[in-house]
Amino acid sequence: ATPRASTGGTVELTAERSGHVVTTAEVNGRAVEVMVDTGATLVALSYEDAERAGIYLSPKDFTHSVGTANGRAKVAPVSLGRVAIGDITVRDVQAFVSEPGSLQTSLLGMSFLKRLSSFEMRSGTLYLKD
Repeated sequence: ATPRASTGGTVELTAERSGHVVTTAEVNGRAVEVMVDTGATLVALSYEDAERAGIYLSPKDFTHSVGTANGRAKVAPVSLGRVAIGDITVRDVQAFVSEPGSLQTSLLGMSFLKRLSSFEMRSGTLYLKD
């Protein structure tokens, strides 16, 4: 979904037919496609999207293990300097990067969403308020 700005620092994102909200976020100034996931504790970047955002990791950085829909995966904890959706920007966002090949779509989780004043899904539109 293309973010639509409305008044008062609100961004509107329209859900796809599947019900998922997919949009482009700027992570450290680089465009990354993300799916909004309120069930994800943190922002989760695929290995490839992390590299696109200028985050380069070595195998020793993958120090944690998490449960995913596809089983266990190794992840590297990171802090993202800046994550933006439309006109909304959040700095120093806790995140993790998944090991290569273990995450198909990057997730915009609660470590971003809980820093907003509000977010609400209404009639197929997600409203994010700065």
